Amino acid sequence: MALDGGGGGGGGPVGFANSFTGPAQALEIYGDYATAMSGMFGASSAEQTMLDFTSGNYLFVGRLTFTGPVRPEAPQSGSIAAAVLSLNGAKVAILKNDGNNETQPTTSYCDIIIPAYTEVKVTVEASDDDSDNLGFAIMTGRIYRD
Repeated sequence: MALDGGGGGGGGPVGFANSFTGPAQALEIYGDYATAMSGMFGASSAEQTMLDFTSGNYLFVGRLTFTGPVRPEAPQSGSIAAAVLSLNGAKVAILKNDGNNETQPTTSYCDIIIPAYTEVKVTVEASDDDSDNLGFAIMTGRIYRD
């Protein structure tokens, strides 16, 4: 873990030269801004962890975005999926997407505030096991320190 509680990404507490280091389940810190990116995941009826980290000595104010699952080569195809946000083991939000029937949005958003030293986990389960249907989770926002 980096010195500031972020994912780090190498080279120092805020990543290598404050640059994007690729998808990571950790919260990456860039000055007063932070992001966590799951990378693409294939639809699965088994629970998958998209993000998993413990916040550092700061308050995080931002947004959780959950997209998919959709097949990039055939956007009319997809799965129904639900992402669950847990803080310190307590489920606090559910975001549901429909990449299949399109009766619900394919992207869901949830504004969030995460206190210092909080265990954060985002998991997902889909209605089917079609690994060609892809989705992702991203958390973006600002951090505030005393």
